[in-house]
Amino acid sequence: MKVEILKSSDGSHTLYLPDMDETYHSRHGAVQEAMHVFIQNGLLNLAEHKNDIRILEIGWGTGLNSLLTYKVAKQNGLNIHYTGVEKFPVPTEVLSELNYNVWDEDNYLSKAYSSSWEGQELLYENFTLEKKACDVLDLRFNEEFDLIYFDAFGPRAQCEMWEKKVFDIIYRATKPQGVFVTYCAKGQVRRDLQEVGFTMERLPGPPGKREMLRGIKQ
Repeated sequence: MKVEILKSSDGSHTLYLPDMDETYHSRHGAVQEAMHVFIQNGLLNLAEHKNDIRILEIGWGTGLNSLLTYKVAKQNGLNIHYTGVEKFPVPTEVLSELNYNVWDEDNYLSKAYSSSWEGQELLYENFTLEKKACDVLDLRFNEEFDLIYFDAFGPRAQCEMWEKKVFDIIYRATKPQGVFVTYCAKGQVRRDLQEVGFTMERLPGPPGKREMLRGIKQ
């Protein structure tokens, strides 16, 4: 599948798939979106009362969310176990062209990109990365994660990722009081997440989006 590199409004790169007319991040700012949705309303919100955090990301993509998670974890003394799931890993030669080195003073992404799939690696003293190249429907986790980053392509481009059977798997993977965050705020998505068991709330969205969703497994 053809992949193009685009510069988003905040200067950070994202990937564009012409065949799907879909970008990996917001055109209004890849880093801005990731920081707002996943870091500020996910990680930092949870870190107010928890230091050891297990994260599951659906849609590892370019690794940008994991880079920003590492940076914030280092700044705040957090212990992170990060599991990224990606059915179609982006070729390393494409990833190497992205300009995330501006935000990567510790050379995190070089280690993350070269780490093995289907294995766990301690990249830094308090940061373990596990990458899984598989379909989300094949996941069999049971209350293992404190925080879910749901960063699949949008429902228009990848509707099968936003079905209740996927949310059921994610709900089972989440610990009690665990947090779910996503950039998507569609009403049907919110209702389906509520139906599988999450208590949902709408929050102000990142630049270019009016709202986002956050849920808690009560």
